Amino acid sequence: QVQLVESGGGLVQAGGSLRLSCADSGRTFSTYTMGWFRQVPGKEREFVAAVSWSGGKPYYADSVKGRFTISRDIAKNTVYLQMNSLKPEDTAVYYCAADRRRTVVPATTRGEYDYWGQGTQVTVSS
Repeated sequence: QVQLVESGGGLVQAGGSLRLSCADSGRTFSTYTMGWFRQVPGKEREFVAAVSWSGGKPYYADSVKGRFTISRDIAKNTVYLQMNSLKPEDTAVYYCAADRRRTVVPATTRGEYDYWGQGTQVTVSS
């Protein structure tokens, strides 16, 4: 059973930084592609970043490239999202997700992920 728990959200001023964490209580974390998505009320959940199960090149949405970094610590069963130079438009609930398929290129669409965390709120004030 995969259980994903996000933490690290909060309120930050524009230009600031936050680091989100997603801990997986399961024992197969190292074989899953891990992704981050975000959602604001009334809009679709959108892809933010992902890293494949093999630890290859991460993928990012254009809107966060150069500002966000996804990384994973296999020993801690944890994936991180370092968010720098935050903007008010980054305000959303951020979700961690896991994809069981061992694809070479990490998935970037919501429907390809099998497990989801409960989400953590990130609010960026102007």
